[in-house]
Amino acid sequence: MDQSYQVATFAGGCFWCMVKPFDQQPGIINVISGYTGGTVENPTYQQVCSDSTGHYEAVQITYDPEVFPYEKLLELFWQQIDPTDPGGQFYDRGQSYETAIFYHNEQQKQLAEDSKMALKESGRFSKPIVTPILAAKTFYPAEEYHQQYYKKNPVHYERYHIGSGRAGFIKEHWGDQKK
Repeated sequence: MDQSYQVATFAGGCFWCMVKPFDQQPGIINVISGYTGGTVENPTYQQVCSDSTGHYEAVQITYDPEVFPYEKLLELFWQQIDPTDPGGQFYDRGQSYETAIFYHNEQQKQLAEDSKMALKESGRFSKPIVTPILAAKTFYPAEEYHQQYYKKNPVHYERYHIGSGRAGFIKEHWGDQKK
């Protein structure tokens, strides 16, 4: 990996829906779907979905901060989720579908806390912002069929993105401001 590249990790519910928004930005080198935050080594999708591992579905993003800084990653992350939902995201319920920001260093932690406070103070949401900011743990890539799902299965991906309620929520809360 290029020395200037950095890594960011976000849990935003179903990881299929978290890849495309980041993958299409300049300065994003790679987006991997996977699992993090739990206690089971090399978990499977079935194990994570059982909510017995402590893992979140997440994406790990390798990015060039000179082109797409961490602050912009945070802005884009908030625009993909319902940060007020403590029980999962949209159609998907359970701990593995909850949201979280996983910081890799103190600067990311501070920037994440600042962005969370700014979102809270913006008044955009009437309910409390519940997305936690947690220290990054080992990230386990998901099975190959989950990687770049929006490219491999575009029709199913779009049907899920709309049918889960995510697309409508994003449009309702971010409209034309969505980056």
